[in-house]
Amino acid sequence: MSHKQRNPALLKGEIVLAARNISKVYGSTHALKGVNFEIRRGEVTTLFGENGAGKSTLMKILSGVVTPTAGEIVLNGEVKVFSSATDARDCGVSIIHQELNLAPNMNVRDNLFIGREIMKTGGVDYAEEARITRHLMAALEEDIDPLTPVENLRLGQQQIVEIARALSLNSQILIMDEPTSALSASEVEVLFQIIRDLTSQGVAIVYISHHLEEALEITDRAVVLRDGVMTAYARREEIDLEWIVRNMVGDHFDLGSPPAGYDFGPVALTLDQISVKSKTGITLVDNLSLSVREGEIVCIYGLMGAGRTELLECVAGRLRQSDGTIRLLQDDVSRLSIADRIAAGLALVPEDRQRDGLVQTMSVGQNLTLASIGAFVRRGVLSGRREKARVEASIRDVTVKTAGGEAAIGSLSGGNQQKVVIGKMLATGPRVILLDEPSRGIDIGAKAEVFRLLADNARKGLAVIYTTSEVGECLSIAHRIVVMSKGRIAAIFDSTVSKERIMAASGESLVA
Repeated sequence: MSHKQRNPALLKGEIVLAARNISKVYGSTHALKGVNFEIRRGEVTTLFGENGAGKSTLMKILSGVVTPTAGEIVLNGEVKVFSSATDARDCGVSIIHQELNLAPNMNVRDNLFIGREIMKTGGVDYAEEARITRHLMAALEEDIDPLTPVENLRLGQQQIVEIARALSLNSQILIMDEPTSALSASEVEVLFQIIRDLTSQGVAIVYISHHLEEALEITDRAVVLRDGVMTAYARREEIDLEWIVRNMVGDHFDLGSPPAGYDFGPVALTLDQISVKSKTGITLVDNLSLSVREGEIVCIYGLMGAGRTELLECVAGRLRQSDGTIRLLQDDVSRLSIADRIAAGLALVPEDRQRDGLVQTMSVGQNLTLASIGAFVRRGVLSGRREKARVEASIRDVTVKTAGGEAAIGSLSGGNQQKVVIGKMLATGPRVILLDEPSRGIDIGAKAEVFRLLADNARKGLAVIYTTSEVGECLSIAHRIVVMSKGRIAAIFDSTVSKERIMAASGESLVA
């Protein structure tokens, strides 16, 4: 990948962009309070902080998406006022957003070049765009055809397309906001190698991630934001995981433990020899059997492609099984629609909350009651009073930090949006809840709140099944850990198992 840079060896460590006394006010909310932030050429500056700390707001300001209320941006020694993201991009600053910003009905090539098409005499040079797309996919070690519709790609591949689009800009500053949230371990390593290549050529990287140990591997400097204020700054050799957590949340933090002190109820969900095939006939879930009892929390762990998502989507009715039976309590729900399964007490919190879990044009309250709206309708008339009471109760029960039910869903942090999705499904009164990567893209504090919420509901008799690709999350609230590999159950452990045994069962390389 070529980047038009001056001699990086002479410039490494030079301040290429500085944010001076940046503040941002939304009504009565002070998202940023006089932040000073520097980005250095040829280095990775990692920005840590809880959801709502102001990280994404600061990055949107630096990339021209949002205008600051006060303060200035200095780029290469010159004060700049970015009027738009296009203006910032033209000045060499580009961003990979936390939530994917792709057109699903368009192919990969057109997503990469939308709004900046390569022209030739007679029109768009599609052949050249396809050539560059193939080159970027090869660099990212992804076998994705440029003409593949984005909606046909799995979430991790869509994330790769988002990264490729940013790389195609040849920017001098590249902001990566949660770039690995849907990537496998091998895809993360490829991305890290590309980051190292970019910084060796003088590109400045800003990296935001809630995967703290992963971020430590790639960072040169670390900055912590808390409540809109920069609370800590240090070079890589001065920090460790405890330093990050302490400065983010003020104390050592864990994700909880399996809820105890009660007996499990009867079997709530039975999967009997479930198989799922792709449209092309590839086996995604292979003859899998599992049962989960009321009050039990089961974690399904596996690498990308292990079949975790396909299993949960099959149980929820989004994918049809090719063989096997699904029983909720003692009732066969294998042929029920998604709506009928929800009505029977089976709820799914999907992996992609933006695309599948939320309606962005609706308010917080409307999203919370979307799956249970029928409960507030009598003789064809919606009871606004009863719906409002349910919204207020849900906001309280799942501890959503919001100005109220009328607030726009986009005004919430990632962690609070995830709570809304969970609250929406809990409002249906499920007997079994399935959660696909419930902590994807949320900070350590929000993760703990989500897991605490699930543990509290398990104590009330709810059967909980969640998937994760982070081995540390297996050893939080789960009573049992089911390891999947190549569509099958490779092992089942109790909560006393070690990380090493979980990883070994999944076929994951044990790298210190």
